[in-house]
Amino acid sequence: MAAPRAERRATLTAQRREEPASADLVARDRLLFLTAQPLDPVHVRSAILASWQRSRDLKIAADKILQDHTPEVDLDTPLTRTAAPVLRQLRQQLDDQPMSIILTDPAGLVLSRQTGDRELDRCLDNVNLAPGFSYAEEHVGTNGIGTALEMGGPAYVFGHEHYAEDLDRLSCAGVPIRDPIGGRTVGAIDLTCWSRDAGPLLMTLAKNTAEQIRQALLAGAGAQQLELLQEYLRLCRRLPGIVFAVTGDTVILNDQARGRLDPADQTALLAHARESLTGRRRRPVDVDLPSGAVARMFSHPVGDVDAGAGAVVHVKLERSREPERSGHRSTPRMPLPGLVGSDPLWLRTCRQVETASRSGDWLVLCGEPGVGKLALLQAVQLRSQPIRRLEVLDAAESGSTPGWLQSVRDVLAERRSSLVIRHADTLDRVQLRELAAALGSARRPGEARPPWVALTVAHPGDDPDTAGLLRLFPMTVEVPPLRLHAGDVPSLVSFFLGQLGPSGSLTCSPEAMGTLARGTWPGNAQQLLEVLREVVRHRRTGAIQPEDLPPSVRSGSRRHLNLIEAMQRDAVVQALTDAEGDKTRAARSLGMSRATIYRKIHDYGIVLAPR
Repeated sequence: MAAPRAERRATLTAQRREEPASADLVARDRLLFLTAQPLDPVHVRSAILASWQRSRDLKIAADKILQDHTPEVDLDTPLTRTAAPVLRQLRQQLDDQPMSIILTDPAGLVLSRQTGDRELDRCLDNVNLAPGFSYAEEHVGTNGIGTALEMGGPAYVFGHEHYAEDLDRLSCAGVPIRDPIGGRTVGAIDLTCWSRDAGPLLMTLAKNTAEQIRQALLAGAGAQQLELLQEYLRLCRRLPGIVFAVTGDTVILNDQARGRLDPADQTALLAHARESLTGRRRRPVDVDLPSGAVARMFSHPVGDVDAGAGAVVHVKLERSREPERSGHRSTPRMPLPGLVGSDPLWLRTCRQVETASRSGDWLVLCGEPGVGKLALLQAVQLRSQPIRRLEVLDAAESGSTPGWLQSVRDVLAERRSSLVIRHADTLDRVQLRELAAALGSARRPGEARPPWVALTVAHPGDDPDTAGLLRLFPMTVEVPPLRLHAGDVPSLVSFFLGQLGPSGSLTCSPEAMGTLARGTWPGNAQQLLEVLREVVRHRRTGAIQPEDLPPSVRSGSRRHLNLIEAMQRDAVVQALTDAEGDKTRAARSLGMSRATIYRKIHDYGIVLAPR
């Protein structure tokens, strides 16, 4: 009988963790937590303890509430207009009850507050739970609004469970509000009352209110959105396989699309679908996917083009790539000699540069470092003017290279070479004027084949110092960063691996390719090349696995990390790798709690390989 008794005891312990304990016990455990003393978490619900840990990691003040006020809040939004009658009816039902009804945007910014008790109203003013203030966890710590938005689901916080002590007299139940069409979070509803008045029905009432608002959003959705949703559901029922719906700002994927297509293939198909919206094409289109498969797309346009049309797309995979482990590597598509990529945005950029080269129009090519501006110009020159030599002069070397400007004049005087001036935006005011004068004098009216000149800059720029120079260039083309054509990552990986080693000797496993495809790549294609170069130093044959990739690639932080944060990220990634993805073991090896390692994984965007 010992085993069943132990199981019942464990079950009761788990149940207690999900129910609020007595106020005194929670207050004691909160004090122990804030003073970094050991505590028995049996009295603190797991969701609250995880939120406390997030709040401490964010260095939230527990003894005061500090937020910036947003003076101008947009109150004329679909959410506020739709929610207004629902909240007004709820307010009437509650009459003079001491409860506050609060509506926020998806970031936790309070949009409206309706309270039936003057004392509660004054209390909420004192803690800045008022329109124009944000109650996201990153500002206030554990609370019904911010914790619900952080968790992505309902959250109730009672009394001392709040991280900030100024809120311990209150209890609140928060529920995210989701868009009924796209599924994204559009706001949150929160019911707040005195802790002494809180009861189990508080959360039920909050959930019902959120559902009423969601239903009202659905009823108020445009006819075109409903038509798109109905067509999507109809095709999902009628046709097997991959189905997705797309508009200018909404994407809905069925389970087949998420399961059978890797992120790079999804990106490529969505890009082609959006390109076809204006064309209203109904005929099938074959798309070469980055993975090597060929997809046949059947588009079903929905709605009016001028009103933001959408389409429901059915996809059939006609042919699949051979598995990477067989040693076969598909040949990447090359829109220009020595370049790979099939994303519509990348192909359009290639066409624009090639058109400028063929017509002889001088060109400014702008884009972030590492996007491949010089490689694109070299490929275009090889395709459109193969008999001409391409001279490349780097303006960044003008200060350390005597006679740099004379080198520009010499190339222009030859009339037989095309000229690329890299990093033109690094020149100072005097150098820009001198370069503009040299280029201006090189133009000869009526000349049949003048030299073609292109500049590369990081940003187009509109300051007076560069205006005189840019007037000589009738066309500017921006090269997109890799994150905007992430579907080309697999093609680039295959291409770069062919450059770095014997063809076919080193391939990339689907798991590692998925990790690379999810990267943000702030250094663009050049950063991807450097990462693969680092991988090749320790693996020269076989298939690259996720653990072969450097820690910086296995995380996708949305912000720049300082040195200490980068070291923490690398340590967490290595611990997770050593523990084969087991977060508890990894946390134990690092001497941190499970809540902390979950927070680090979230903060640093660490992607775990399947166990």
